[in-house]
Amino acid sequence: MAAGSGGPGPVFSGHGGQGTSAYRDIGGVPGTGNNRRRPGGGTVPPPIPVPAAWQRPYLNIFKHFRVEEWKRSAREGDVAALTDARLKGTVYRIRGSVPTSSYLQLPRTGTQSLGLAGRYLYLLFKPMPRKHFVVHLDVTTEENQVVRISFSNLFKEFKSTATWLQFPFICGAAKGSVYDCTARASRRDLVGSAPADVRWTCLVLDLHSILSLYLNRHYSHLKSIKLCSNLLVKNLCTSDLVFDPGVTFSEARQADLACRGVTPMPREMAFPVPKGENWHDLYDYIRFPSEGSKLPYDSIQKSCAGHVAGGQVSGDPLCQLPQPVTLTKAVRDRLSLIHQITSPKAMPRRCPVITKSIPEVNLTALGLPRAVPAADQELEKNQRPPSAGDTGQSPVVSDGGIHVYAHHRSKQTIRAVHTSSEESVYRKGPGPGVPSSRRASACRRLLPDPILKLRMIIGFGGYSTKWALWTQNNAAVVYPCHAVIVTLQIQTGEQRFFTGHTDKVSALAFNGNSTLLASAQAGSLSVVRLWDFPTGSCLSVFKTHVHSLSSLSFSYSGAVLCGVGKDGHGKTMVVVWNAAQVTRGGEVAVLAKAHTDVDIQALKIAFFDDTRMVSCGRDNVRLWRVRSGALRSCPINLGEYHSLEFTDLAFEEGHTAEREPDDRTLFVCSKSGHVLEVDYKNVCMKSVRRLLPAQPQGCQWQDKASSSTGPGIAINSISISSTFCATGSEDGYLRLWPLDFSAVVLEAEHEAPVSSVCISPDSHKVLCTTAAGNLGYLDIQSRDYNTLMRSHEDSVLAFSVEGIWKQMATVSQDNTIRVWDLVSMQQLYDFTAADEMPCAVAFHPTQQILACGFDSGMVRTFSLAASDLLVEHKQHRTAITGLTFSPDGNFMFSSCLQGTLALYSCMVQKSHVLRVLGNVVARDAGSGPDALVVSEDSCLLAFVGPSKYIVTVMEACSLDELLRVDISILDLNSTALDSAVKVCFASVPQGELLVSTSSNKILVLAAKTGRLVREVSPVHKLSCSSLALSKDGRYLLTAGDKVIKVWDYQMRFEINFQVYIGHSEPVRQVAFTPDQRHVISVGDAIFLWDFLALSAERSLPAGAHSSESALLLGAEGSSEKLKDASETPRQTVPLPLLSSPPCLDVSSVHQAGCQSIFSESDKEEEAGLPGSGRMVANGDEDASVLVVESVRNEELVVRPKVRQESSRSSGESANEPRKETQSPKSQCSVRPDSYRHFTPRFKASVLPQSFLHPPAGSEVLKLKAVIGYNGNGRGNMVWNPDTGFFAYTCGCIIVVEDLHSGSQNHWLGHAEEISTLAVSHDAQVLASASGKKNGDFCCQICIWNVQDGVCTASLFHHKTQVQAMAFSRDDRFLVTLGDYSDQTIALWNTYTYELMSSTCISEPVHDVAFSPLSHRELACVGKGAVMFWLLEQQGSDVNLKQVHRAPAPDMLGPVELTSLCYGADTLLYSGTNSGQICVWDTETNCCFMTWEADEGEIGVLVCRRNKLVSGSNMKRIRLWAVAAVQELRLKGPDARTC
Repeated sequence: MAAGSGGPGPVFSGHGGQGTSAYRDIGGVPGTGNNRRRPGGGTVPPPIPVPAAWQRPYLNIFKHFRVEEWKRSAREGDVAALTDARLKGTVYRIRGSVPTSSYLQLPRTGTQSLGLAGRYLYLLFKPMPRKHFVVHLDVTTEENQVVRISFSNLFKEFKSTATWLQFPFICGAAKGSVYDCTARASRRDLVGSAPADVRWTCLVLDLHSILSLYLNRHYSHLKSIKLCSNLLVKNLCTSDLVFDPGVTFSEARQADLACRGVTPMPREMAFPVPKGENWHDLYDYIRFPSEGSKLPYDSIQKSCAGHVAGGQVSGDPLCQLPQPVTLTKAVRDRLSLIHQITSPKAMPRRCPVITKSIPEVNLTALGLPRAVPAADQELEKNQRPPSAGDTGQSPVVSDGGIHVYAHHRSKQTIRAVHTSSEESVYRKGPGPGVPSSRRASACRRLLPDPILKLRMIIGFGGYSTKWALWTQNNAAVVYPCHAVIVTLQIQTGEQRFFTGHTDKVSALAFNGNSTLLASAQAGSLSVVRLWDFPTGSCLSVFKTHVHSLSSLSFSYSGAVLCGVGKDGHGKTMVVVWNAAQVTRGGEVAVLAKAHTDVDIQALKIAFFDDTRMVSCGRDNVRLWRVRSGALRSCPINLGEYHSLEFTDLAFEEGHTAEREPDDRTLFVCSKSGHVLEVDYKNVCMKSVRRLLPAQPQGCQWQDKASSSTGPGIAINSISISSTFCATGSEDGYLRLWPLDFSAVVLEAEHEAPVSSVCISPDSHKVLCTTAAGNLGYLDIQSRDYNTLMRSHEDSVLAFSVEGIWKQMATVSQDNTIRVWDLVSMQQLYDFTAADEMPCAVAFHPTQQILACGFDSGMVRTFSLAASDLLVEHKQHRTAITGLTFSPDGNFMFSSCLQGTLALYSCMVQKSHVLRVLGNVVARDAGSGPDALVVSEDSCLLAFVGPSKYIVTVMEACSLDELLRVDISILDLNSTALDSAVKVCFASVPQGELLVSTSSNKILVLAAKTGRLVREVSPVHKLSCSSLALSKDGRYLLTAGDKVIKVWDYQMRFEINFQVYIGHSEPVRQVAFTPDQRHVISVGDAIFLWDFLALSAERSLPAGAHSSESALLLGAEGSSEKLKDASETPRQTVPLPLLSSPPCLDVSSVHQAGCQSIFSESDKEEEAGLPGSGRMVANGDEDASVLVVESVRNEELVVRPKVRQESSRSSGESANEPRKETQSPKSQCSVRPDSYRHFTPRFKASVLPQSFLHPPAGSEVLKLKAVIGYNGNGRGNMVWNPDTGFFAYTCGCIIVVEDLHSGSQNHWLGHAEEISTLAVSHDAQVLASASGKKNGDFCCQICIWNVQDGVCTASLFHHKTQVQAMAFSRDDRFLVTLGDYSDQTIALWNTYTYELMSSTCISEPVHDVAFSPLSHRELACVGKGAVMFWLLEQQGSDVNLKQVHRAPAPDMLGPVELTSLCYGADTLLYSGTNSGQICVWDTETNCCFMTWEADEGEIGVLVCRRNKLVSGSNMKRIRLWAVAAVQELRLKGPDARTC
């Protein structure tokens, strides 16, 4: 029975709901995020939303929620139920003069949530003729972000923000009507009010695809629906199925359409169809996203390509007859022109595609492989094949457009390639130039997601530089940087970000204990966001009805928020909000508001009374109070000081029992230097002081301003503590005064006026901001001033990065050139040009030389080493538009607005001109940082010119022209001429040139021939302002408007890009850093992003990389990349991959190049070899590559085969089980996605075979001390706190160190790198494991006597590496665990050190531990499960038996369990590679609790009593109190929902 028939089920959640839904959503405003998965934020995980069973297969919303009763829904205005004669049922009419004045809303209030998880929303409605309507849908993402989706025929164009999507709805008309004919004649639909003959419509919204395509988010559930006038609504329905309204149940059964994915519309949701009629002739069916080709993606309208599944379902395309395509002569001429320009390769002939009827589509360019945008591909995947009609002949095609036939089959596409003037050949495949096997194994979207992570922002202010706050713990400061709010740790420099604002942040405010943060957004659409500061989640977003908030103030409790701004008429407005319920999911309500004619510069809520405020401004100081819903004020009688300009105020701190709470002194400062002391309780002035510049005897003050002489200190800000006062003034001084202002105690001078001062809660530091964008603090105790942030005062125009000295140079509209340290991001140099504005900058690739171009036409080069000007070049007369060096450093190029191009020789430090050409660079193409680009091999120079329609390629060393490409003729379907905007070279092996155009496309051209290789469209809403390609040629960066996009350059996926916001102004330039680890973008500020693709690929197994990686670069290109990588030191140790020789750079292309060295047979041979895992060298990288190839080739060709034959012929019984499991293990020998798993380092050298150890006692050298530790080992440090035994490894040496004296003992017994250690519980025995040395067939495990450091036994069993070891609780047994290639677990008797049992396991295991309660029980962790083992003893034989394999909770998804440790009683803790800690009950072998402990993989877990320590690859160690976990264990599965 369908859920739509009205069964029992949850209804609403939140306040006022009836029941509990599968979801709970907090907040009801679009854009309100609430991340409930907090690291360390709780002891139990939140429930993960899953589609409720009661919603399947569909849910009739109106029937289930009983709309007719109006108890669970709300209505406003003219909303009525009536009977429709045509539909023969009840419909709801919503009408009104203003769409928002009449509406029907589900659920009743905004704090509730529908919790409907169906992917598709079906809306059966009819717009009212000649009227407008609006529909709002609030959907929740998996990240708990609320996004509003709106569509209306009021909207003229598509608009989007991070939390709102607005789609124009284009109403169709009856076929053959005047409206329909007009639309067809103009080849577009008419936007606006509904036509007179508008029809009933079945609208299907794919909510999952909408969020994925437009916002790159994952759909969770539907929160609310709001239907606004004017329209008729029959019903609403949600489902995970795609229903076809044109097919009846009987037709579906007869044609067996269920197997084709066609499901009839449920009867209660269907429109009636009279006998003999066709559904599609009576009604409209719209599915969005649609396959329409008229206005794709940016509007909701009826598709012209046919019905989705209506009518007859076409058969197999291979069994249909072909239809010829008739092309006119004009069309054939245009195709011939394209053929000549692009020179496409001849396609191999295939069997003809036999088809009976093919739907008509419009092709923008024939014969060209075209990269389908992400939105196209997602639609292509989700839509079913269009139905075929009975058309027997081709339609007549006009000369205005090129029309061909295309046939869709499953997920493949058929593309037409023009081969002659009379015929078309269809090529069927997954995409342009992509083998089908590659597409079949390709990922659905670009991974990792996210691929960028914001690391640091250099910038401060934006709207104002007066807002900077201390946190309550005095450890961090919070300040705005344009549209982002930044929390900066003052000791470490680490930044945390609050993103969500779409315009500059104009004000900030904290509550008393820094748990709530309020931020206001500037602009006409001013909003306020309230944040949960500890977690960073947004609790509420609400409109202020004020055009621009200039000040915010929170009450100490956080229950009241007050703001000041201007209304639409420029009048000052004060608004007070009630925020008491926001932390509990409630809404923010307006308590009171008032308009006033007085000027307000500052307003603060009294910390002792939430209903009282104080403000100051020009000519006034006023006291405010909220009473009975009204906001009233009274002025302070200022007497003769009534004409002063007051700038800031602060309350006296401290409180004594004998004083009332409101018995406070209020300090008010002014531009004239006056400081007023106001008696707040009695509403009068106590005294007035005027602060004067410092005199030899100190700063003087007088009770009256008239008695002082000279100008006073113009004070911009004042802050009061219990013992002193801080002021910031226009003269750039931060001054500290006693509370009687008798003399200056301490002062700090700045280069610019001080905007604000703020004393820390502990009164030890004073935060200071300046008008120049500098942020710092004065440490009162040490009297040191620390600059936290320097920033440009205006927009950043361009930047340049060099990789040797790790520096970055930026130029800005504030007329400065600044040089920054890339590691610390601190400013190193500052050059100021008083009368000129720098507009282009470039670093020399090998020397500390910086070149800068100015708007005067001057090009200057500076020596950073000597801080000196080297030379000035005056070849240009107008602003410089392009400036760059060749990668080899031999040449420099510059261009200007007049079109002049200059070539300079940089062979010596002082460059000189070689050649100047006039009128070669486009004058009207605009300026930008990448107007001139040079190829990677320094051979080619490309730019836009001599006109904006032409791209020219020249020989770099001579400026001889090699190629011109006319961009305007490449798109024949465009009505406007396309022009080039930016250019960018790909890597040399690819030989491609990228061109961004004014029509929002990127054209990929062959750099030598100019042939169009492929096209990407659309790229951005506006034209692309910057392009950058990674060195490996796999990732493309684009910047447009205010966003950054990261693309897969080969366009292999269905979603090929990711979008990143944060900039409040257009992004001027974006680029990779030389080491490819970071991305830098500039505009309003400087953003530094972590590029996560390379680090993610290092942790992936080799099999996870698609085979095309090895094809991107040949061996020659790979060796060049390896050589380049050796020029800069590695910042972090790269994680190795399997089945490839050592790659000495983290770039995935380098890995691909290394993989291509071996043939397929080599790789297959290597997969079955012991010790064939990839290793990393530490020595010289160039030499290492040569040694690796020779050594690895020798192993692959000779030694492994001999070893395998000898091992198989040995006939030892211990090897028999290994022979049986050899085949499955070779299939599984892929390195797991876990850094916890050990991989040995690559050996750059080997000992000669003739090497002999010297006799004992005759050594020439003796090891005295070891400084270092092998961080590559796993579990290779042991400590027994009871005996003080402490040991660790360094290479093949065990270092035993006395922690008190620091003395060392060195145990030498291994010849290879030690992977792990284990110490017995009595600390008398140490076990160490290493790889196999030359001549051995197995790894070596040494048993050491701790007392004398003597190796008492050597054990040999595991074939590759030992991953982990553990002693039983009574020290009778030792268990050893092989790595992913070995996959065996061995049990040893510690009395005789005989092998008791060896068991093969089917998957890699990372860690093992014995139970502290029983020596017979142990557990190990691996891929997504915990394996519990039991020691079975039969006589003298002991066997290991796996008694249970407990999978990880489903809510964690596919994870690796990477570490484990036993806790108190029957608890077992395990960590995952995604940062969660799971708690298991060893009695039931069930996981009853998880929490998110870190952002990265948990590699270490140690538990002692009620404390748990976790360590992760995020370089963090965390201590957890787990005393309450035992109590939660008793609750069992119920603990999950606590």
